Amino acid sequence: MKKGIHPTHNVAKVVCTSCGNEFETGSTKKEIRVDTCSNCHPFYTGKQRFVQAQGRVEKFNRKYGLNEK
Repeated sequence: MKKGIHPTHNVAKVVCTSCGNEFETGSTKKEIRVDTCSNCHPFYTGKQRFVQAQGRVEKFNRKYGLNEK
């Protein structure tokens, strides 16, 4: 490994702007701001709304004349 060409590796504080959750990770930056984290993301919290996705699939099938099997 050559000296002087690699960035410094820091312990970065990650801050979620949606819920305010904070945790630490390794990065070349000192602070990282994210819109959604695993604490408030619907996929990880189990609060997904499948009804919306189901309606979109049905709309697609009607639009293109596909029959559900």
